[in-house]
Order: sequence, then C-alpha cells, then structure tokens
Amino acid sequence: MTQFIGPFRKSSHSMQEGNCLEVAPTALGGRAIRDSKDQSSPLLAFAPGCWQAFITAAKSEEFGRSTR
Repeated sequence: MTQFIGPFRKSSHSMQEGNCLEVAPTALGGRAIRDSKDQSSPLLAFAPGCWQAFITAAKSEEFGRSTR
C-alpha cells in the first residue's frame, strides 16, 4: 500500500466540473494520484523518477497540445 505524507491537492486550473485528479507526495518521494470525485477509489502511485519523467513530458507538450 502506498503511504502518502501530505495532503492531496487539485490544480488551480481545475474547473468545478468534477473531472479532476488530486496529487499527494508519498513517503518514498513519489506521488499518489486519486480521482477527486471518488476519493475512496484505489490510488495510482508513481515512483519519484517516473513522476519527474511524466512532469517533464507534460511540460514539453509530449502528450499533445497544452490547454494553457
């Protein structure tokens, strides 16, 4: 089981439609992700290196055009 150590937070860019993910730091330095509308659902956990690779790819628009 992934142990998170901080509060889950939602992006300030999230709308009120409820289609959001929340992120929290884990005890091992990674991140845990959950569905904001079903907070009791299973977590998706990322190791530190995997989370950093995801953030780098997202910032470089590797997944497609940015909405910002």
